[in-house]
Amino acid sequence: MATHTGSEGTVKIGSDTLGEIRSYTVESTGETIEDSSMGDAARTYKAGLTTFTASFEVYFDETDTAQNAVDAGSSVTFSVYPEGADAGDTYYTGSGIVTGRSITATFDGMVEMSLSVQGSGALTETTV
Repeated sequence: MATHTGSEGTVKIGSDTLGEIRSYTVESTGETIEDSSMGDAARTYKAGLTTFTASFEVYFDETDTAQNAVDAGSSVTFSVYPEGADAGDTYYTGSGIVTGRSITATFDGMVEMSLSVQGSGALTETTV
């Protein structure tokens, strides 16, 4: 079984590589629908709809095309390449709405930006 370091990863917003990435998270969840009825000995469930969210932490770079493509309320398509973008590598693609964009700084630190995306539709897993 292969393992990977975080430094191997990359993210694209549309076709532009997101620069200065510090970290990212992609979370998929699935709802359950209870279908228990009187007389059942235990609760039972059916699979419901799935959804996903994504967040990206970057060092702010006003010249980065991908960073400039996101603003709260905008629609984006993104791809996350956890192990890099070489032939045979797995990556995840989704579309969604940017629900948050915050820029923060401290006097003794870097200017950073956080992006949050609410997925719309399915998150797909593919290989390069």
